[in-house]
Amino acid sequence: MLRAAGVGLGDEVVVPAFGNVEVAEAVAMAGALPVFADIDPATYCLDPAAAEAAVTSRTAAVVVVHRFGRLADIARLHGVGQRHGLLVLEQGESEAPYDEIAQRRERAAYLDTKLRGVRTPDDSDGHTYQQYVVRVPGNGRPDRDAFARAVRAKGVDCRVPVKTPVHRLPEFRRCVSLPETERASDETLALPVHASLTKRDMQRIVSACNALGGLLQPAF
Repeated sequence: MLRAAGVGLGDEVVVPAFGNVEVAEAVAMAGALPVFADIDPATYCLDPAAAEAAVTSRTAAVVVVHRFGRLADIARLHGVGQRHGLLVLEQGESEAPYDEIAQRRERAAYLDTKLRGVRTPDDSDGHTYQQYVVRVPGNGRPDRDAFARAVRAKGVDCRVPVKTPVHRLPEFRRCVSLPETERASDETLALPVHASLTKRDMQRIVSACNALGGLLQPAF
């Protein structure tokens, strides 16, 4: 799509650093330079103000990635594109059947009301919970990683959604300030909410998480 729009050598494309490296790789394969902008901490998608701040005279496009079942603020991002004459592309997530989404929402609602010691996701309208992503408070990555290990030891299949933001990878390393991206990479943990989980499974998740209480190490 970038190549078809004439994006190539000498152009810049604004992309998120929180997420898959494939987006930055696609920009590089088109011959353009990926420029990383920060995310909205609630949606984990590109923040429109941050994206606009990253625009230069060489910017040709913005790639918006919808994340974890939450939609980016696409109206504001298209507004950025219109003001600066930029192509705005969207990368969505695979859509699940309605029944499956309804069951994920039901499990997410249960976790919303039962979990303690972690910050649960924003349950705004339209969230399909492709992943149920919580924040583990404390000292950032050491606490989150220790929390994840302890929860897995109790039989809960949790995972870190983004281990390293793209702007910290060797092939795309940039000296850029992305505080919300860094914080999300250090604090987030995806808990299971898929449709096959039983009530006992959900109780196990709650019990395992609540027993830890969030903060695992004292802050110095």
